[in-house]
Amino acid sequence: MRSEATATAYREWDERWKTETGRRDWLKPESEVKEIAELLGNIGASAAMDLGCGVGRHSLFLASLGYSVFALDGSNSGIDFARSLSQEQMRPIHFVTGLMTDLPCADESFDYLLAWNVIYHGDRNVVRKSLSEIHRVLRPGGIFQGTMLSKNDHLYGHGREIAADTFVFEGELDKSHPHFYCNQTELAALFEPMEVLRVNEREHERPGSHHLHFVAMKVHLQEL
Repeated sequence: MRSEATATAYREWDERWKTETGRRDWLKPESEVKEIAELLGNIGASAAMDLGCGVGRHSLFLASLGYSVFALDGSNSGIDFARSLSQEQMRPIHFVTGLMTDLPCADESFDYLLAWNVIYHGDRNVVRKSLSEIHRVLRPGGIFQGTMLSKNDHLYGHGREIAADTFVFEGELDKSHPHFYCNQTELAALFEPMEVLRVNEREHERPGSHHLHFVAMKVHLQEL
């Protein structure tokens, strides 16, 4: 099986983004994203990528701060809705439908890359390939912010394990597609040669839903 074959959760989200009800909980930017984006903007970051942009909540916020924003998602319906919002708000954002394992961007294009609740949708090979692409498109010193599913999540170890630490839960909306789980030590190893600057575990709105929230940096060549 090609690794990309497990990165299929965007199909479920494509259906969800088609309805007002499905979009309702995904319109407000996360406070942690706002904090980092504002901090980086204040020290000169100007080019940002919103990887797995969904319906555009973070893309629009980044554009409001003055970033040049490239936004990508596998969902056509999400991209269409996000583009309509950007046009209404007159925010110039470059939206593209695509996959996280093959980013249509030149090397060292971005100061800041956000992937919020995104790159764990697949198996370990998908995660590794996505991280390799993220490292490629970040500029030296660039910041990568996002989340990963924690092994403390109440679903870890249940469902059907299709690959190491990768589970499918039949009939559970996007969880019926492969999801990868890791702990903090494994996250740091996966991210090499990027340096993890901070990582914290957070329980999301759904009880028992534990995620690792991280900020990482692409180190300068002389630091390797």
